[in-house]
Amino acid sequence: MEYSPILQPVVALILWTMLMWLWMYVTRIPAMNKAKIDTANLKGGTGASLDELLPAEVQWKAHNYNHLLAEPTLFYAIALVLAMIGQGGGYNLIIAWIYVGLRVLHSLIQATVNRVMFRFLVFMLSSICIIILTIQAALTVFG
Repeated sequence: MEYSPILQPVVALILWTMLMWLWMYVTRIPAMNKAKIDTANLKGGTGASLDELLPAEVQWKAHNYNHLLAEPTLFYAIALVLAMIGQGGGYNLIIAWIYVGLRVLHSLIQATVNRVMFRFLVFMLSSICIIILTIQAALTVFG
């Protein structure tokens, strides 16, 4: 069975998201133990409620994992549209890989140094990639 090459960056970003999930728990669980958080009796709350209890550096990974579940959903949707309409190669494939690279860079910035201006610049560039891919899809779909 043949598949569209744009599915490769889709799968790559999902793999990266799961690596961030792993990094989040590898750092968060020991930090929760160190903070003496009684997870056996913990009720309700959200991951954000741990912001007050855990070091910021630990929470940065969790914040980034949440970010990987936000805007990238647009990337997944538009990449699947491009795959279905036969536009998942060439220029669109390059833009898709650039998007994935920028999201990985965004993760590394947020999970380590967390400089907001650097994160914003990378986020803005990655958003431009989604805009370009969306315009490409719109040109074909709306003909």
